[in-house]
Amino acid sequence: MKKLNVIILIAFMAIACTGFAQQNTGEVLFFKAELSCCKARACEQLEKDIKSMVEESFSDNELAFRSVKIADKENKALVNKYNAKSQTVVVVADKKGKEKSIDISDLVARYQKTQNKEAVKKEIVDKIKTIL
Repeated sequence: MKKLNVIILIAFMAIACTGFAQQNTGEVLFFKAELSCCKARACEQLEKDIKSMVEESFSDNELAFRSVKIADKENKALVNKYNAKSQTVVVVADKKGKEKSIDISDLVARYQKTQNKEAVKKEIVDKIKTIL
């Protein structure tokens, strides 16, 4: 009986630790619309580039990346909260139960114009680190 209790306790602790390890401290929200440029794959490529910058710089349990379609009804509250338009990118972090957010759309727009991935990536990472 004692062995069974120990096994159950160990299993419970393993499950609990796994849940804590998967918890993110922040999230990058990439707002997108179904525009003609998106159909030409420009928006899709921009989203992939920003996502790769985030994933290369932060671990999965630090920061998650999420695409948010503006037209979807279930996203209306988020769109209104951040006054989002197509290609708005907001980083949201929870620090001690208090939500902080920062809009990095200006950096994303700069990357789209210059295509200088390394320079803009550094700026994006630095800005994200200020709220994590």
